[in-house]
This record gives sequence, C-alpha cells and structure tokens, in this order.
Amino acid sequence: MTEANPTMVSGRPVDEIRAEVRAIALELAPADDVTATDDSRLVEDLAFHSLALLELAFALEDRFDLDPIEQERAQQIKTLGDISDLVVEELQAR
Repeated sequence: MTEANPTMVSGRPVDEIRAEVRAIALELAPADDVTATDDSRLVEDLAFHSLALLELAFALEDRFDLDPIEQERAQQIKTLGDISDLVVEELQAR
C-alpha cells in the first residue's frame, strides 16, 4: 500500500494547480499590471468587486469541475493564496 503524495492532486502537481489558479485569477482581476503573491488581497490589491468575484468562482468551478463554493466558505476567502488552497482542498477531497 502506498501513501498519498501531498505534492500531487488528481494526477497533477499541486504547484501546477496553484499556478493555474493564479493565472485564472490574474486574468480576471480588474486591476492592471499587478504583481501578485499568495498574500495579495482580492479586493484591496487586485480590485475585485462582487461581480468579478462571482466570475472568478464560476471560472474555477468550470475549469476544475468543482461543486459550487458555499457562501460561508466564499466569505472566508480574502487572498490569492486562499483561492489556491480552496481548489487544492476540493480536489484532494475527491
């Protein structure tokens, strides 16, 4: 019996998934010319507003075949790193 590899999720490296989440978020970010890190705040640093946040959620749900993000969980997401964590956690839960 082999142990689960925490660096792989759904047959893909976690770093690759995080990079893809980041690319999608930055593509949809209303702010231009943003240098983003995992600590970049969605609203304050990347200029996301409610409609843009919904568009981001739908894009991630579609790309990674995720269930809709529950409102309670969505309200806890503040940074780019939070989004990446959510996607990785959801994929690991499968």
